[in-house]
Amino acid sequence: MATTSAAPPLATFNAPNPSAAMNEKFTRNYLTLDNPVFCCFLFWASVLVIKMLLMSLLTALQRFRNKVFPNQEDLFFKDIEVQYNDPHVERVRRAHRNDMENILPYFTMALLYICTNPNPTVACILFRVVAIARILHTLVYAFYPVPQPSRIIAFGVAFAITIYMACAVALDVLAYI
Repeated sequence: MATTSAAPPLATFNAPNPSAAMNEKFTRNYLTLDNPVFCCFLFWASVLVIKMLLMSLLTALQRFRNKVFPNQEDLFFKDIEVQYNDPHVERVRRAHRNDMENILPYFTMALLYICTNPNPTVACILFRVVAIARILHTLVYAFYPVPQPSRIIAFGVAFAITIYMACAVALDVLAYI
């Protein structure tokens, strides 16, 4: 009687062992004040939130300074009309919108990045650089307009770090999907 053996598989996938290594990495809580990386993130995230909130106040200040109000009920002075397109107000609004479009996704990726237990020195440097880049972006966009490439460099640094964190997280968990 001839025995037939099954052909060896063309490719094998060795799924990660869901035992000790996975349980250790994915059950540990990295989002705690005992984690210096998380504390560093909390500080710099707080700086960025304060910066974003100040942008709202700066928009209001520009509206009062230039007597530009978008709603009839906001008109405090009798001699002004509703206006929508003051260049000073719009510049600050665009800078604030850019913050919301870029800082909020950065917060999400930074928190996920912390959950991968990154090198503490590298992670803290990345958090600092993003915060400084976003502050510089605001300065050269809303306060003291400077010719390009100053704004694109400040934007690009923070954007590239956010992309790096997204890739690092995706690659770190790829073996588990």
